[in-house]
Amino acid sequence: MFLSLTLCALLIEATFSYPDAIFRRIGHPVTWIGRLITTLDYHLNREGSVRKQRGRGLVALGVIVILPVGLTLAGQTLMRLCLPHWIQFALEALCASTLIAQRSLFDHVNAVLKGLRENGLAGGRLAVSRIVGRDPETLETAGVVRAAIESLAENFSDGVVAPLFWLTVFGLPGAVAYKAINTADSMIGHLSPRHRDFGRAAALCDDCVNIPASRLSALWLCLAAPFAGGSLRRAIRTVRHDAGRHRSPNAGWPEAAMAGALTLRLAGPRQYNGVLVADSWMGNGREEAEEQDLARALTLYRVACLVQAVCLLILLYGVNA
Repeated sequence: MFLSLTLCALLIEATFSYPDAIFRRIGHPVTWIGRLITTLDYHLNREGSVRKQRGRGLVALGVIVILPVGLTLAGQTLMRLCLPHWIQFALEALCASTLIAQRSLFDHVNAVLKGLRENGLAGGRLAVSRIVGRDPETLETAGVVRAAIESLAENFSDGVVAPLFWLTVFGLPGAVAYKAINTADSMIGHLSPRHRDFGRAAALCDDCVNIPASRLSALWLCLAAPFAGGSLRRAIRTVRHDAGRHRSPNAGWPEAAMAGALTLRLAGPRQYNGVLVADSWMGNGREEAEEQDLARALTLYRVACLVQAVCLLILLYGVNA
């Protein structure tokens, strides 16, 4: 396993995140993958039978994964030939840190809390519109808070735990492969008429690779609950009762853990582009979430990140003992 690389990447991201100056100048690995996906979508996603569209979507997914992973392996080989081991390790950790969204996720969700506190409902709606796909103008304060908490829970799994898991198991190529699959799902894996068949492979693949992280993220949130003013027992009970009822095979796990730990009801019916999506509720607590609930969720998230880091350190010690 690549535990040392994972911990160094996590430390770099937690300390520096991804500098805005670099993003403005050269973009981000996800935006590079996004351009590749857009190009393939434009050239391959043509009218045809369901079978042909699904076949072309599978080909596109193969290119989306194989090309970045191939470039990563080539770069690693070149570094091994030209650089001392410690420099190679440092560069790999730096590259891996760009695939983790631990600090940036906190900043984006915290911006919703700041928007609510400084500019009321209008500020909260504006900030939450940047991180969720539902219609912000239909949301009252409780809806804005729940949307932000749900995004925090789901992206804790997708943006933090999952890349760390695949980085630990397969090193930098594993994290790159995961990020390519996850980005493909977010861009072409939804059920719009254009992508229903073409994006099917991306959606199914993303569901599969997120299975370990969704369960781990729920575990970290449950373990963190007592240290963030929540209930471990309620969090576990909610996960066992509600996680499998979510329309997503993975999102329900961290959302249910978050709902139970905070004694809230999350998910439920919501609007996307004017269409009502009927989803099951996670948790049996309060539906009327408040600003302080979002602050509590952010605390829970930070503690869960710390729990994850401690578990990685313990695992590293056990492996090296």
